[in-house]
Amino acid sequence: MPARPFASRRTVLRGAAVTSAAGLGAAACKAPGGAATAAATPTAPVDLGAESEVAEGGARLYREHNVVVSRSADGALKAYSTICTHAGCPINKLQGTTLVCPCHGSEFDAATGKVVRSPATEPLNELPVKAANGRIVAGPGA
Repeated sequence: MPARPFASRRTVLRGAAVTSAAGLGAAACKAPGGAATAAATPTAPVDLGAESEVAEGGARLYREHNVVVSRSADGALKAYSTICTHAGCPINKLQGTTLVCPCHGSEFDAATGKVVRSPATEPLNELPVKAANGRIVAGPGA
């Protein structure tokens, strides 16, 4: 019966190093929480809540729907997807009216959707939004 060759210590260590490095590389491209891709923004109108929740000159982040809504000084509403245009991560932090992406630090103006800090170069996608019966509704068909 032929003897089975044993892997050398060097071969085993090399295999472990390659496997670890590959895992780290894949993890670096994932959104926080382990999702490889971000959940989509609304594909139909979504009731986000009371219109009074967004003050004039302010913004509110609706994490569960990947939407941010801002209100200008004249009362007009704007809504944007909070899926980062750099790597597709869901943005989960709003500081004043600045959205901060947790993956690579891109920042966006919640009132305009414009990039205020790279690495993102493209603005956030604007979504239709309206106030109806005292509620904010955003998404296609709103």
